[in-house]
Amino acid sequence: MTLKRKDQIRALLKGIETGEAAATEVVNPNKYIQHNPQTYEGGDGLATLFLRLSKSNPRVNVVRAFEDQEYVFGHTEYEFASSKIGFEVFRFEDNLVVEHWDNIQERQGPNPSGHSMVDGPTEPTDLGRMELNRELVRSFINDVLVDARFQNMEQFIDDEHYTEHSPMATDGLQALRSVLDAASDTGRKVHYDRIHRVLAEGNFVLVVSEGALSGVHSSFYDLFRVAAGKIVEHWGTTESIPPRAEWKNDNGKF
Repeated sequence: MTLKRKDQIRALLKGIETGEAAATEVVNPNKYIQHNPQTYEGGDGLATLFLRLSKSNPRVNVVRAFEDQEYVFGHTEYEFASSKIGFEVFRFEDNLVVEHWDNIQERQGPNPSGHSMVDGPTEPTDLGRMELNRELVRSFINDVLVDARFQNMEQFIDDEHYTEHSPMATDGLQALRSVLDAASDTGRKVHYDRIHRVLAEGNFVLVVSEGALSGVHSSFYDLFRVAAGKIVEHWGTTESIPPRAEWKNDNGKF
């Protein structure tokens, strides 16, 4: 029986634990495009990475997995030398992976509201409203985060039910406003410049954005859960983008 794409990705990521080259057989080595700046190009580069990581006795847990046409994206816990949280995005052609992006940061928290970076619902619902949910979240990112119209937050977020998983924030709109209004020496501490990708399954929407955190060029991956036409839950990771001279491939983070 052929594994479904979500199961193929779960098996691939579990290969980090074993370091077995067979785990990467879902990857097309002739077409594979790697967007992690710290990983070499091609299927061989991925197999080498898995072998290196396996020597530290890692543990991998895919908390959530979603599928949007040719994309599979996952929300994952990693135990390496330290505990990390990540999002992984894979693009398929036929039954093989041909492209990969990720965004990984150190685990922090729980936050002051008691939420971890990964707890909460895991299964998508409202499949028939997927495109409406996608456009709601896209509009929120562009209007509120990119254009900094914080006064419009209530159009997109259900304040009464909003659950926040960011380690440094709490539930509710007021806490979110405080985070977004915070300043650093370079201006706003959190600054979104543009969206690169919006992926969805049902009521879950993942947005990949580029911007800066405290003036450092960064990648933001934000996962939202939508209910009744409003955002009710958020998870995310932020990763600094290394200087071009340190990249191990030429494909760029996005």
